[in-house]
Amino acid sequence: MNSSQSKKHFSMLRAYTLADLFTLANAACGTTSLFICLEYIAAGHQKAILWPAFVLLLLSLIFDILDGFIARRGNKVSVLGADLDSLADIVSFGVAPAVLGYTLGLRGGWDMVILTYFVVCGISRLARFNVTADQLSDESGKVKYYEGTPIPTSLLIVLLLGIAFATDRTGTLFWFGSYKPLFWNLHPFTLIYAVSGSAMISRTLKIPKI
Repeated sequence: MNSSQSKKHFSMLRAYTLADLFTLANAACGTTSLFICLEYIAAGHQKAILWPAFVLLLLSLIFDILDGFIARRGNKVSVLGADLDSLADIVSFGVAPAVLGYTLGLRGGWDMVILTYFVVCGISRLARFNVTADQLSDESGKVKYYEGTPIPTSLLIVLLLGIAFATDRTGTLFWFGSYKPLFWNLHPFTLIYAVSGSAMISRTLKIPKI
């Protein structure tokens, strides 16, 4: 194999910047958190198994902050950066928090509808940001503000889930109880996901970007 063929085969790896590697670390933490949720259910809800899922989502946020910090100070422009960041964020701050809620007992029919709505809102919010980033940028190319809340704010829900998990207020003991409107079960706690998702896709909320 000559050098030109080798470069062609490994062109994607060669395109990664240091910031991209932190983005992938973000995605890896979110994905591993999902696997831990599955293992927790399969192992019969052994409490010690699930704690790393919470820690990994916190690490995802740290990697997300670092990738932005490095990208702003790097000389090499990533051709994958924006899309890679959005895809990683939807795993770590969209799908993982929703699955974590389901794992802890938000499993009613209406709960699943709301959790799905939350994830879809996260996807929509990230897609809109990628499309409108140029319009929201100032003369220096920096985005001045977010339309809607950034998707990492979902970690506030993860924090509440962590408190519920630590105090054994999960499953049938979730705060605010459980009801059955129109044939399906609903935990009112799940409405927090609905509020979070709606805030992400709001066009009236203007969040300054630091």
